[in-house]
Amino acid sequence: MRRVCAHALFAAGALGLGLLVAVQAWRLRAIDELVAAVAQARTGASPDAVPEARLAHALALAGAGNYDGAATAYKELTGAADEAGAAPADAAGAALRLAALYDLGNLNLRTALAAGEQEAIRSLPLIELAKHSYREVLHADPLDWDARYNLERALWLAPEFDDGAEAVDRPSGPRERAATTMQGSQGDLP
Repeated sequence: MRRVCAHALFAAGALGLGLLVAVQAWRLRAIDELVAAVAQARTGASPDAVPEARLAHALALAGAGNYDGAATAYKELTGAADEAGAAPADAAGAALRLAALYDLGNLNLRTALAAGEQEAIRSLPLIELAKHSYREVLHADPLDWDARYNLERALWLAPEFDDGAEAVDRPSGPRERAATTMQGSQGDLP
């Protein structure tokens, strides 16, 4: 009886471990397909339907200096969730969207910085687009320090002034001096 229980327990353990190995082999195969699609997209070939490969293709376009192609590819990656009206349901899709938004902001900021000081007026819209991308990333993930740093840098390049708030805080005319009626207080400082 003991021997039968021991063999049954061993068979169940072997079956469980065999099932675990099969699941891991299936995941490894999926990862290999993903790596092949990303490698194909990085070479400049047409991206596959895999979103990670499309992101790699956009990165390759940005690295090659193709601003229009890279911006279009990033917008396609971020626009899939915007068309649906909400963020992607799965965590991988949301992380991919945030990566594409961050990279789009970097692309806009680098292009603005590459234009130089002579083209500062023309690069302001690119800086504003970069700030918008970084703010979207920070709205979804407030702890993203890279996006925070880049937003700070973009704000340093194109500061935003809120003149309306300053006008409300300050009185418009000269300040009125009132004498106090409290005992023991002086009107003027020494």
